[in-house]
Amino acid sequence: MTKHCASCQCGSLKLSANRDPDICIACNCVACQKRTGSAFATVAYIPKTAVKIEGDQSSWARTADSGRDVESYFCPNCGTTVYWTLDFRPDHVGVLIGAFDSDRPDPTRVVWESQKRPWVNFPEVMECFEKGSPTASI
Repeated sequence: MTKHCASCQCGSLKLSANRDPDICIACNCVACQKRTGSAFATVAYIPKTAVKIEGDQSSWARTADSGRDVESYFCPNCGTTVYWTLDFRPDHVGVLIGAFDSDRPDPTRVVWESQKRPWVNFPEVMECFEKGSPTASI
C-alpha cells in the first residue's frame, strides 16, 4: 500500500513509499541553498526497501562539506530534484519534502545551523546541530 508519493514538476519522475520517513531534516548547508535556490532544504529519509521509483532520471554526484558523497536524482525534462542518496545513510533515500504530492512531513532536526541565513529561525523544539547530524542513527 502506498503511503506517500512524490514527483517532479512535470510528473515524469515519481517516487512512492509504503511507509513514513524515519526522520525529517532541515539542512542549511550552502550546497543545499544553491541546489534549492532557497535558504535551506527539507528532506525526509525513508528506507530504500520501502521506496519505488518510476520514470526517467538523471543524477549528479558531489562530495559534501562533511567529506561524504551525495548523489542527487532529478527529472531530465523539468530539472526538479526529487530525491538523493548519501553514503552517510546508505540504507535510505532522502526525499525532498517539497516534492511530496500530499501529507508533507515536518522536519524535526536542523543540520548545518552554522551556515544558516541570519533571518531564518526554527522552532526551539527542533533538535539543532552546528554541522551535520553526529551519526546516521535515527
